[in-house]
Amino acid sequence: MIFSHTARILAYLALIVGASQLVLGLVIATEALLPYEQALARYAPGAPNSGAVIDRGIQKLLIAVALGTLSEISFRLLKMAASNKLDRA
Repeated sequence: MIFSHTARILAYLALIVGASQLVLGLVIATEALLPYEQALARYAPGAPNSGAVIDRGIQKLLIAVALGTLSEISFRLLKMAASNKLDRA
């Protein structure tokens, strides 16, 4: 049960971080805040370009969806097991 709750929390955190990285990459690419090179150096240090930031964001979003799906499956199985115990009693 603790792993199901932990997976759900981690899925939400990964969703928030992934979405923020995706938006940040798009903002850097469109030069909405600063010129491209300055924005890349300031908001994504170490990233070769804005595409790498966008890719990392998409990867985190996919991980969040997978982890969230697994946690929902876990909660459904727990619910089914609890209802089967009630049916047998």
